[in-house]
Amino acid sequence: MLEFNAVRTIRDEDEYQAALRAIRPYFDSEPEPGTPEAENYDALFLLIEAYEARHYPIPKAGPVAVIRHVMAANHYSQGDLAAVLGSKARASQLLSGQRKINLQQIRKLATNWHIPPGALVGDLG
Repeated sequence: MLEFNAVRTIRDEDEYQAALRAIRPYFDSEPEPGTPEAENYDALFLLIEAYEARHYPIPKAGPVAVIRHVMAANHYSQGDLAAVLGSKARASQLLSGQRKINLQQIRKLATNWHIPPGALVGDLG
């Protein structure tokens, strides 16, 4: 039977580093599903993930940041963006923050540059 009184989250950076060391061997030799080792791996993964979410949150990127990242990763220029959007002015205004991205632009970028539309929606809150 599982001892729930012993289950707890990672408390500090030292425990986090110890958990990272403990999970590292599983990356070289992933345990068979259903084994005690697989259950240990899953538990360590969840504990590490929870600690990282609290202490090392990854900020959400806005649409312009996503576009800039895709441009850099694919060596696209502002001219390439203008070709997708249909206008140099639209590309410039979008990248400078003068205009927000619209649904038509999201569709064009999703289709032409294979960017998931959700990554271009931005903060809805």
